[in-house]
Amino acid sequence: QVQLVESGGGLVQAGGSLRLSCAASGRTFSSYAMGWFRQAPGKEREFVAAISWSGGSTYYADSVKGRFTISRDSAKNTVYLQMNSLKPEDTAVYYCALDRLRKLVDQGLSSYWGQGTQVTVSS
Repeated sequence: QVQLVESGGGLVQAGGSLRLSCAASGRTFSSYAMGWFRQAPGKEREFVAAISWSGGSTYYADSVKGRFTISRDSAKNTVYLQMNSLKPEDTAVYYCALDRLRKLVDQGLSSYWGQGTQVTVSS
């Protein structure tokens, strides 16, 4: 069984930066990937970014390309999301996810989810 715990959310001014962390515990597999999704009140959950665990290839939603960077620390079983140039429309609960890469990126689904961390960007 896998558990995911997010941290690093908070309140930030537009144009500011924030770094989210997600620590995984339990069994993980090299063929899997980790990623981030977000959901604003009254809106659908949307894919943000993903990274393959073994190769480190990254994938981003068009809305965050050039502003967000996903990375991993394999020794700590941790994935990070560095968010720069934040906009009010980035306000959402951000969820960490773990599953096969193609399931995260192509289907927007995941077998494992973190509890979520709130990111609020003021204008």
